[in-house]
Amino acid sequence: MAKDLSGKVAIVTGASSGIGRAVAQELARFNVKQVLTARSKNRLDGLAEELDSETLVVPADMTNRKDVSEIIYLTMEHFGRLDFLLANAGVYIAGDVSEGDPDSWDRLFETNVTGVFRLVHAALPHMLAQQGGDIIVTSSISGHQAIHWEPIYSASKHAIQSFVHGLRRQLLRTGIRVGSIAPGMVLNELWDIHDADEINKKAALGEGLRSEDVAEAIIFMLTRPQNVTIRDLVMLPRAQDL
Repeated sequence: MAKDLSGKVAIVTGASSGIGRAVAQELARFNVKQVLTARSKNRLDGLAEELDSETLVVPADMTNRKDVSEIIYLTMEHFGRLDFLLANAGVYIAGDVSEGDPDSWDRLFETNVTGVFRLVHAALPHMLAQQGGDIIVTSSISGHQAIHWEPIYSASKHAIQSFVHGLRRQLLRTGIRVGSIAPGMVLNELWDIHDADEINKKAALGEGLRSEDVAEAIIFMLTRPQNVTIRDLVMLPRAQDL
């Protein structure tokens, strides 16, 4: 039997656009209370006004350790519990290593990797006290194979995969479920795709996933019976040749 999400409390990072925004919209349909976080307060406020569920807006930069701690502190202060942690915020860098900027790589790892580590670390005491919860991290097909045109991004997602697998095993007996969602090409701002007509055209050709497709998959993971953990959900556009 599918798990009832109504009344649960979720943190969604990277909620201002793309997958995070779509996840927030989908969770609202299931009456999930939400903490929406990203760097853009204006975008978060606009999203919160659209959602038919209780929300708390917490602007935060995942590279700032104080901001990361504040997300969890304000969640517990406002809602008193945390059921779902959706660590989705991320940045993307492609290109040849020989022409890359190591400082940009550092910022990517601080967001995609270290920020996730710190967020999970801050959330775990509360989930352990509740003896339950779900942690889902947005990975990528790049976390399952090294893609030559984005080796730095691939390396960050391989790190996430290792973290998710190790953390899951540490928490086996706690009631906390841990998994990753690993999409292929997603037609959103992360890949500099903004136009709705272009998104619809590419999706119809099987050349990309909509952010909403990924959000629906995350809902599937969260609604599985408590005895079921989906460790990795890999999803690709039909025509993606990888």
